[in-house]
Amino acid sequence: MKRCPTCNRTYTDLSLNFCLEDGTPLASDTPGLDPNATLRYPPARDTAEPPPTEIYRPATAPPPPRPAPPPPPQQQPQQWSPAPTQPPRKKSNAVWWILGGLAALVVIGVGLVVMIIALASLSSDTNRNLNANANTNRNSNVTANVNANSTNANISTPPSGRFVDDFSEKKWNVGTSQFGRMWYDNGEYHMSSKPQTFIVMYAPSDDYSTENATVKVSARTVDGTVPSDGFGLLVHGGSSKTKKIEDYVLLIYPGEEPQYQIIMHKDGTQSELVPRTKSNAIRSGSSPNELEVRIKGLELSFYANGQYLTKITDSANYRQGRAGFYTSDATDVAFDNLEIDR
Repeated sequence: MKRCPTCNRTYTDLSLNFCLEDGTPLASDTPGLDPNATLRYPPARDTAEPPPTEIYRPATAPPPPRPAPPPPPQQQPQQWSPAPTQPPRKKSNAVWWILGGLAALVVIGVGLVVMIIALASLSSDTNRNLNANANTNRNSNVTANVNANSTNANISTPPSGRFVDDFSEKKWNVGTSQFGRMWYDNGEYHMSSKPQTFIVMYAPSDDYSTENATVKVSARTVDGTVPSDGFGLLVHGGSSKTKKIEDYVLLIYPGEEPQYQIIMHKDGTQSELVPRTKSNAIRSGSSPNELEVRIKGLELSFYANGQYLTKITDSANYRQGRAGFYTSDATDVAFDNLEIDR
């Protein structure tokens, strides 16, 4: 180390001889070394003859120890375990849902069809309570309506000759229902319907068959009131395969201007064959009117008090059936002296 004697700055670089601050010669700071002493250099090396070449032999290091081979991997003992058991697959319920849905659709479709048929039947029914009255007749006439089919073929043909019922014997059904009442009084058969509807009564047995016959009856209103849908005599009465009434009816309206009308029932449906027509042959008020139907094959001719009114053809091909009566509204109508000539 060297030191400036002026500023006492020290330098570690021994090759410096002057202070870098003030230029003062540096003094050696090493004890026992005179900086001004003459240094003796060794003699110069003789370069005329090159020194012998020495072969460098590095010290041979022992080879590194060969690494020991890794121990063989220890095989883990295989532990046997049974394959996991799959839980039993549940049967799908989709099929049952599909079948249930199809069944529901079928039920709904059938219900809609039934409803449409019922509505169509109601719309085509010209009388508000026609089916109800048909059911009433089946209940009150039993065999008369139940055993007859669409052509009334089950009606047995009675022997030829005259058959008379003066209503002195109670052969016809009597009673009260939700649609009207039937009863005997003073040797007459009475019928009265409920307001704004009608009721039909068929004869009690095949003795009243109208096949190729002339049928007569006396009919009157007890108090002279005229039912709104008339009253009268029916022929070829029976029921269809669906147990609905089927017949031809001669109706009269004995008001101030008497009228008659011809209607028919086909499988419970009422239709008009001859519209209301005025006729002087019909007596007004409570006076009895003799109603008559003459049947020859498919031709039906209608009379009132022996006078011709009109005729029709048996277009439904009934050909046979039983006699019967028809009335409407709450008017007391009496029938007497029923005659059937064959």
